[in-house]
Amino acid sequence: MTKNVGGIDRILRILVGLVLIALAVTGTVGVWGYIGVVPLFTALLGWCPAYSILKVNTCGCKKDA
Repeated sequence: MTKNVGGIDRILRILVGLVLIALAVTGTVGVWGYIGVVPLFTALLGWCPAYSILKVNTCGCKKDA
């Protein structure tokens, strides 16, 4: 797993993930808010499987040959 999620992208994913989880905990959006775990997890790993499939790289890291 080569990192493909960069700095600003990671910050936004963390914020969105935490907001969605907080909304789920407060009951505002129901259980669907727990989907916020996905962007939070990908931000913490620095790797997004969708980015790998779509060949997107926001971290500026070079791919392994």
